[in-house]
Amino acid sequence: MFSKNKSNDIFGFLSSPQREQLFQLIIATAENLRLSLQRCSADDAHITHATPVALKSFDNWYETVIERLGSSLNSHTSRYREPEGQGAHREKPDLTWLHTHYPPIHTPLSSFTNPAAILEALLLLLLHLESYDSRTRVLLVHIASSLHVPLDVLVALETSTAKSLLQEKMSADEESAKRAEASKTSKRWKIGIASVGGAVLVGVTGGLAAPLVAAGIGTVMGGLGLGATAAAATLGTLASSGAVVGALFGVYGGRMGGKMMARYAAEVEDFAFLPVRDDSRLRVAVGITGWLVEEEDVLQPWRSLGGGLEPYALRWEMDALLDLGTSLQEVLKSAAMSLFAMEVVKRTVFATLYSVLWPIGLMKLATVVDNPFSIAKLRSDKAGLVLADAILNKAQGSRPVTLVGYSLGARVIFSALLSLAERGGYGLVENVVLLGAPTPADEESWKKIRSVVAGRVVNVYSDQDYILAFLYRTSSIQLGVAGLKEIAIDGIENVNAGETVKGHLRYRYALGGLLRDILDGDVETAETEREDGILRRLIEDDKRKEEEVRRKEEEKAEKKKKLKEKNSQEELQLEEKRQEQEQERDMDEVLARVERHMESRRKKKAVRWEEEER
Repeated sequence: MFSKNKSNDIFGFLSSPQREQLFQLIIATAENLRLSLQRCSADDAHITHATPVALKSFDNWYETVIERLGSSLNSHTSRYREPEGQGAHREKPDLTWLHTHYPPIHTPLSSFTNPAAILEALLLLLLHLESYDSRTRVLLVHIASSLHVPLDVLVALETSTAKSLLQEKMSADEESAKRAEASKTSKRWKIGIASVGGAVLVGVTGGLAAPLVAAGIGTVMGGLGLGATAAAATLGTLASSGAVVGALFGVYGGRMGGKMMARYAAEVEDFAFLPVRDDSRLRVAVGITGWLVEEEDVLQPWRSLGGGLEPYALRWEMDALLDLGTSLQEVLKSAAMSLFAMEVVKRTVFATLYSVLWPIGLMKLATVVDNPFSIAKLRSDKAGLVLADAILNKAQGSRPVTLVGYSLGARVIFSALLSLAERGGYGLVENVVLLGAPTPADEESWKKIRSVVAGRVVNVYSDQDYILAFLYRTSSIQLGVAGLKEIAIDGIENVNAGETVKGHLRYRYALGGLLRDILDGDVETAETEREDGILRRLIEDDKRKEEEVRRKEEEKAEKKKKLKEKNSQEELQLEEKRQEQEQERDMDEVLARVERHMESRRKKKAVRWEEEER
């Protein structure tokens, strides 16, 4: 409990009635969150074991939060005083996005002269619980919405707090000394070895913050009206506790040791978290790629993640994903796939999927992609179990995690969330965005996923994704495919990307623009604009190729028509045979290119092994 001296009363700027209003707002918000969790299993026929466990976990978290807030809000003994330098007039920010995704609750505090100070006080106070639970973060976002505080204000507060708690620059000697002292217990967020494109496999910045000078903290955290002394006392207490900072940022909490990884060593290859940039944040994001054309594609797509997030890319099963990416890219260049893409425009993907109206020429190429896809799909499920272990073992520290993945990367997340639900991993994951997920769309699985995610679950699908339909045609289509349709479950958001994503491989460059609309404040705008430009060029190239294919097909059809009019059966048969041979050559070239790519990778891998052996 804080001292009753006003200088250390973090809510000293609130009157007694305002404290009561804040307490009631928090209770009402938490009740709404619990109701949302209950609605995941409103239908008794589909109630899952996860739901009662999730509710019990939620209630335990709620009791802890209320006890902490109650003791602080009731500790007030001095008179209320309006924050200095604050006027009655407040500009009205654009809160459309925030109010849409986090509906506000009416409260008199929304007209308070400086509601951001309330948010700041809540953040600092709740961090004293030695965990930034994902439910705590979602609670704060809802409170911000009700107080009419823009989301970027909360993000700025989180960023300032993270930077204050972690020392950004340490001398090599200091860093070595601290790591040597903590070598038996400290684990950085790292699984596996090697690097991609020069990206070093590290986790958090490591090392605890140097002692924070009270005046310095007050300057950083007192800017919104909380008061320098109260802010300094609160944050200073946090910073002086190595256990608290270690728990939050994973300096001591990460237990990604070899023993745990050995359980999956024979099944999941090359599993590692790669930092996208050196940012210290109170929230973590993990981006997961679903196929690879180049090794750099592990990291590059996730440069759009940022803002209030500390972004990482997950490296997993490189060889399997490179085989899949190469195969898909080459098949897409084939005339058979180009013709099929034109036909998809005339009918829905699902009609094609269920009626199995696949062109004969395309089916001959199926062997090129079916085997790599089946292998990568199987390994994505196993990689998801490892990811769940990493999250449960607090590799990220006690910070909320946002998971984003496209294609088989989305399936990794799907598998991880089901594992977390089965193992009671609640309060760890904040938001989830699955794009083009090659996963079942069954109600039971998605309700489990909804129960284990504190914030938003977004299913991005494309009803024009003929490639995903082709890849998934031999799977359990009776359950539906999440990447091709809406998930009609309360609490699941659906985004139809069909206008942008006509084929599965488009997700790679549509990613930034889609995330910009979905994750407000958690993306790097400059990076998304760069990807927008690449996507526009790809769309223009596809249109030109489509026109070329259409022109050639029209020429072939016209030639056949003239031969029929001449009643030249022999010439017609020769022309049809010539076209069949042309198609065969096209398919042979695809197979040859895929084999050359794979052989080249095998040789490079052999060279790397030889170098490592030396």
